Amino acid sequence: MAGEYDLVVIGAGPGGYVAAIGAAQLGLKTAIVERDELGGVCLNWGCIPSKALLKNAEVVSYFHRAEEFGLKFDGFSADYAVAIERSRKVVDRNVRGVGYLLRKNEVEHIAGEAILRGGGIVEVAPEGQRLQAKNIVIATGARPRTIPPFPIDGDRIITSKEAIVLSDLPQSMVIVGGGAIGLEFAYLYRMYGVAVTLVELLPRLAPNEDQEISRQVERSMGRHGVNIITGAGVTAAVQEGNGLKVTVDKAGNQQTLSCDKVLVAVGVQPNSEGLGLDTPGVATEGGNIQVDSSMATNVPGIYAIGDVTGKLALAHVASAQAAVAAETIAGQEPRPLDYAMMPRATYCQPQIASFGLTEAQAVEAGHDIKTGKFNLQANGKALGMGETDGMIKLVVDSRYGEILGAHMVGPEVTELLGELSLTRLLEGTTLELGWMVHAHPTISEIIKEAALDAEGRAVHM
Repeated sequence: MAGEYDLVVIGAGPGGYVAAIGAAQLGLKTAIVERDELGGVCLNWGCIPSKALLKNAEVVSYFHRAEEFGLKFDGFSADYAVAIERSRKVVDRNVRGVGYLLRKNEVEHIAGEAILRGGGIVEVAPEGQRLQAKNIVIATGARPRTIPPFPIDGDRIITSKEAIVLSDLPQSMVIVGGGAIGLEFAYLYRMYGVAVTLVELLPRLAPNEDQEISRQVERSMGRHGVNIITGAGVTAAVQEGNGLKVTVDKAGNQQTLSCDKVLVAVGVQPNSEGLGLDTPGVATEGGNIQVDSSMATNVPGIYAIGDVTGKLALAHVASAQAAVAAETIAGQEPRPLDYAMMPRATYCQPQIASFGLTEAQAVEAGHDIKTGKFNLQANGKALGMGETDGMIKLVVDSRYGEILGAHMVGPEVTELLGELSLTRLLEGTTLELGWMVHAHPTISEIIKEAALDAEGRAVHM
């Protein structure tokens, strides 16, 4: 036996490495097994490189609006390959940072592919090294989901993993899926001049967001020049010359779209195959590893966190689950997670930020509600920035003023989630949010104004 550990973590993404470091800090001898790069999808092919690219796109967007700011120039060009190069440098720095943190906290990093052999044994391929673990945390994440009409070839039909390192931009692209990934890439590519068509099967873009937020997102994407088709399914993609012909069906009416590439962005599927889950008998459903509130599976000593659980495919959710698992293994009693109240963020421009119940969900759940709203067009900072597309909507319990949900679209609104989430955590109300003095001029003033609006006391609208 190569080594005995209190905990072996399988997967070094934002769930896995946080669990390993947290456990080590709590005094557990810990090892982490990773078959690819430290940081997982988030740091290497998802959250981090995409935000670097989206920053580039935001900068480019100001050149498109140069006259508005009194700027004149000749011969402007935007080199997307340089943007890709910059994003990879950001990735490299983050990955090296994770490696440093593992070493600092004396977590042993073992490269290879882990397989459960039962009895707490984790075998690492291809060397065959065997680790004896008192506890195991599975944090193997997920990969982009595919759909039958679009067999991924990595060239003309791609997923986000190929897109994030694609340095040669196509002239035109069809993006299948109007959720967070589809919206972010649609904005990114459109700012760099790609003709983008965004196809969503459900009746609206950002279908998991509040309906009013979705409407604002559609208006904003339309103003960027993105062609939007909602309530439509894609049924085929046929090669035509150097490009593709994509068939879209909307209520029985078919249309054909010509494009250079198709990006499939229809969610993720768990990486639960090949782990040897059947040997110890770990229960799954639809490939998702089933866990309780402490992240424990049905097999004592085996836990699972992150996208592989199918709970909520967000990096910060994986990290929160990691803390719960590590603390549970160390004998503590962590606070259970409330998935409905987890913050959600999409980084197209304008950004989308939310947590909790939408208005429709709150009504369906039987809550007696009121709402508070404020439009970015009435916010001085937004006007000064020239970024007035957006709004905030608070869904509030009408009796107690408790925040049931918060929904925002606008510039940098993802940074406002902390204040609202903390208010909810501390059982604050719209009355207290309305009392709170916000610096002027700031985008954060929309929170105060929406809270006052819920109380019928909005001043600036």
